Amino acid sequence: MGTWYYRKQIDKIMYKKYVKSFFDIMVAFIGLIIFCPLFIIVTILLFILNRGKPFYFQSRPGYKGKIFKIIKFKTMNDKKNEDGELLSDFERITTVGNFIRRTSIDEIPQLLNVFFGQMSIVGPRPLLNQYLPIYNEVQKRRHDVKPGITGWAQVNGRNSILWSKKFEYDVWYIDNISFMLDMKILLITIKKVLFRKGINASDKYTTEEFNGEN
Repeated sequence: MGTWYYRKQIDKIMYKKYVKSFFDIMVAFIGLIIFCPLFIIVTILLFILNRGKPFYFQSRPGYKGKIFKIIKFKTMNDKKNEDGELLSDFERITTVGNFIRRTSIDEIPQLLNVFFGQMSIVGPRPLLNQYLPIYNEVQKRRHDVKPGITGWAQVNGRNSILWSKKFEYDVWYIDNISFMLDMKILLITIKKVLFRKGINASDKYTTEEFNGEN
């Protein structure tokens, strides 16, 4: 292989190991400043509507599978049926919560996860802990980088594509990670959010669970 290939690999390693973390912190810091008024307004509104619970915390696997608490705005209430079980997502999501989720405002608190080094601006989305034991060796590679607020799979279909395709996109991103690719994903994400294109699956609030099949 030629000098160009090795130079490309070195650049990828340098970006992944050093530059990307700095880039993440700077973007998160700027994002928190820009969205501060919206952050405060939504927090107060959800504090009132959700009886003092504006945020949603859930354990997710991060870099190398290390567990952390992801932070999102709480878009569903805690209503339960007669047996004490939570109602379906469709029944629990509020009107305000539906708007917040469809406009991706619920993702804003994750900038705090990025700022504290638990997540990246761009990377594979952090999935549920219960999936960890059923990943195959290729799928496990999604934890070779920090999880992201947005990623290659998100700008190529998000909830509307099969799990196998999501993992394919995640691994492709890891193999081709670069500053230019991150900027491309970030710009596509902004465009999709502004035009509300490909944000959620058309008939679901959450995607189907992964069952371990390829």
